[in-house]
Amino acid sequence: MPQLSIIIPSRNEEFLTETIDDICKHIEGDTEVIVILDGIWPVKPIQNNPKVKIIFFPEAVGQRAATNYGVSISRSKYIMKCDAHCAFDQGFDVKMLKLMEDDITMIPLMRNLHVFDWVCPDGHHRYQSPSGVCKECGKETQKELIWIPKTNPCSSAYRFDTTMHFQYWNEFGREQKGDLTETMSIQGSCFLMTRDKYWELNICDESFGSWGQQGVEVACKTWLSGGRVLVNHTTWYAHMFRTQGGDFGFPYPLKGEDVQKAREYSRNLFQKDGFKGKYNLNWLIDKFSPPDWVKRGIVYYTDNCLNMKLAKTVRKQIEKSGLPIVSVSLKPTKFGNNFVINEERGYKTMYRQILKGLEESDADIIYFCEHDVLYHPDHFKFVPKDKETWYYNGNYWMLRNSDGFAIHYDVSPLSGLVVYRESAIKHLKERLALIEKKGFGYYMGFEPFTHHRIKWDYQCNFEIFTPPNPNIDVAHEGNLTKKRWTQDKFIRKPKFWEESNIDKIPGWPNLKELLWKN
Repeated sequence: MPQLSIIIPSRNEEFLTETIDDICKHIEGDTEVIVILDGIWPVKPIQNNPKVKIIFFPEAVGQRAATNYGVSISRSKYIMKCDAHCAFDQGFDVKMLKLMEDDITMIPLMRNLHVFDWVCPDGHHRYQSPSGVCKECGKETQKELIWIPKTNPCSSAYRFDTTMHFQYWNEFGREQKGDLTETMSIQGSCFLMTRDKYWELNICDESFGSWGQQGVEVACKTWLSGGRVLVNHTTWYAHMFRTQGGDFGFPYPLKGEDVQKAREYSRNLFQKDGFKGKYNLNWLIDKFSPPDWVKRGIVYYTDNCLNMKLAKTVRKQIEKSGLPIVSVSLKPTKFGNNFVINEERGYKTMYRQILKGLEESDADIIYFCEHDVLYHPDHFKFVPKDKETWYYNGNYWMLRNSDGFAIHYDVSPLSGLVVYRESAIKHLKERLALIEKKGFGYYMGFEPFTHHRIKWDYQCNFEIFTPPNPNIDVAHEGNLTKKRWTQDKFIRKPKFWEESNIDKIPGWPNLKELLWKN
């Protein structure tokens, strides 16, 4: 009895034979292949192979029903569903089962499969696409088989948005480490699980329709039932994408309303707790904090002690983020949803402003923004994962606005903080209570949790994130805290130190025009 059954639902798939041959060439374990021909025989004959079973349905039943039938005739402990236009790594079956556990849904790394080119008599090549004459010379083209698994891109992290629409999640993928990593969702063209779990979770629920929401369904049912969805980084598969329509589109008849119907069924099932598992969807959202689900916002604070040209420049840059803004100032300020605190400028007042902004915001995640920092768009792409970790942007340049002199060193300023709002409120209340009791002093530090001078009742960790391009902290005549422009001004010298000028700060090619334009 095989240990693994690979189920391939197929309808009018041009490269089914190549997919089967590729799988048989690269399997190394006790693995069988079950192919379901859904209403149409393949264009190319399938070679006899004792490891391959062919099932033909005279009338099409749909991709989910075909997959279910394939699983029903399997007797293997594990089943893998894959599309009929894929290539695989050598020994992928052994590499996956080696790390497999019964509560896991596992997927390999996903590459793109270059299957064919269109070639004209003059030798011009066009990458796989709908048929047509050569775009360079206008002559007729013929299809030339390539079958190359491309090494780039290589995807390992996926999610879905609030409409349950599949999304790649490259930012999350860049943080993954190890042979097995978690992913919120999957793409759906290949997944491995136990046969028992497949039936227990009704993995290919035909109520979704023939096609659509496969990856979301598999991932949600796995996670919400108490299982795990993991990416195996020790192996890969390559998938051919058909998104251009025409004669290079989906082989099943498919209408836009069918896709919407599947997505609506998915929303009812998972967002409205129609699926009864160990957890509900809110648990999964809390676990991964995907950007489309977690509400983000800005708390902007100012003491109004800077020239309006700089203030407006900073505000325009912040507005590019597109995030809702709560501003707290000492004078009425036409920026975001503004609140005014009638107190003297100072550090205690600054923390009171921040707390006011946090309490007035309804966002889950807050980006602290100060009135004299130019925020690069990269700053707002960062989304924290942990609700009780404080994340500081460590990529900062300090710029002296009077002459354009700039320095870059290891720093984690309050103005670069990104944090969950509820966590920030808890700490700011405790901090202000201490200031009321003992007054503000450097004993407590400016950036919470970046040192251990005080044992707070509510204690959090901190981390530094470094976007590709820096923020610019602009020094001007109205700064509350003065900058140190030479290394000898530091009691503890920075680990690294770089000097430059306004023309050479990376990521800001028009900085001089931005700040100094008349």
